[in-house]
Formats: sequence, C-alpha cells, structure tokens
Amino acid sequence: MPAVVIFLGPSLDTAAARRILGAAEYRPPAKRGDILRAVKDGADIIGLIDGVFFQDCSVAHKEILAALKAGVKVVGASSMGALRACEMDTLGMIGIGRIYRMYRDGVLISDDEVALACDPFTDDAVSEALVDIRITCEEALAWGVITSRLHDQIIKTAEGMYYPERTYRSVIRRCRESSDPEELDRFAAWVESSCIRQKEADAVEAIAYIAGMVAGE
Repeated sequence: MPAVVIFLGPSLDTAAARRILGAAEYRPPAKRGDILRAVKDGADIIGLIDGVFFQDCSVAHKEILAALKAGVKVVGASSMGALRACEMDTLGMIGIGRIYRMYRDGVLISDDEVALACDPFTDDAVSEALVDIRITCEEALAWGVITSRLHDQIIKTAEGMYYPERTYRSVIRRCRESSDPEELDRFAAWVESSCIRQKEADAVEAIAYIAGMVAGE
C-alpha cells in the first residue's frame, strides 16, 4: 500500500478526514520544507490541502517540483493546495475541487481568497475565507435571499477587510449603515443554516480522490 501524507488544518476536521481515508498520516498545515520532509520520510502520495500563509514561510514551488521529479504524486486542493496546484498543474501536480478550478480559470487571483485566521492551539478557523463568503453570496443571490446590490456590497466589504477580521457578523455589521436592515437580517439568518463551506467540500473531494488512488481506482 502506498504511503500517504496529507497536510490538513482548518479546511476539514482530521476525524472527518480519517473516515474517508484512514490509511494516511495527517500532518499540520504545511510550511516551507515540509513537502521535502514528507518525501524524505517515504511518502508515495502527498495531499496538500492546508498550508501557512503569512505567519511562516509558505510551501515553495521548488520543493513540490522536487517531489514530482522523485515520482511522488502530489494532490492539491481547497487552500494552499489549490493555489500551488493552479501554479504547477502543467508540471504534474494534480488539482482537485472548485477552488482550484477558480484559480486555474482566473476567477480567483489573490492568495487572500483562501487565507484564514486560526486558533494557535487548536488550528480551528476563527474567521471566514473570502472565497467561501463569495460562493455563499452567489448561492444566496440565486435563491433570492439577497439582491444583486447587497451581493455586491457584501463582497466589496469583505474584500476590503483584513483577512483575520472576516466573519459574517463583522461583514454584515459594516453593511448596516447603507443596506436594508430586513434584507441583511434575512441573509444573516440564511447564513446560519445554509452558508457554503467550499474549502471543506474541496478537502473532502481531494481526500476521496487520494483514497481512490490508494485503492488503485
């Protein structure tokens, strides 16, 4: 059976990941040098989902390229993995999920779209990813929960915030002075039950894909 190392953090709970693929070693979000370390440790398949952005040096393109040249399969999705896969898919890295495709197709450009603030002790997210807010607003607009005007205002407001401060509550609060309060309240209630967790969904898809690789599918 191939040895699998998956770098995972706030995108998906490790217990949930193990229910999809138990035969993997789950490591914290990757930083510079961690991919090479996984190769040295004997990984045949590396799943890059979460990685550090601003608090430490990010995963380098050269180390992913070195892994690929060593014959290691590298799968990227959801967060740092989606970013690196978009940049390196032509060199053999495998990109999975909607966020990867959005970067690949130029819908997303900035690293800031997937950045989160995390609890330093638990790695739990304490802010919302801009890409999740963006997709949630698209869904809310499609269902008639919000108007196109409020959709645009929420996105513009979220884009203008520093990433650790992005939560639905803080974004909605900043929109209150210039938006219909009833519409904002309706959106806030809808978010409680129906917000889109695209980073989580892409992480699930990537781990399921790796599980298929392990099974030889």
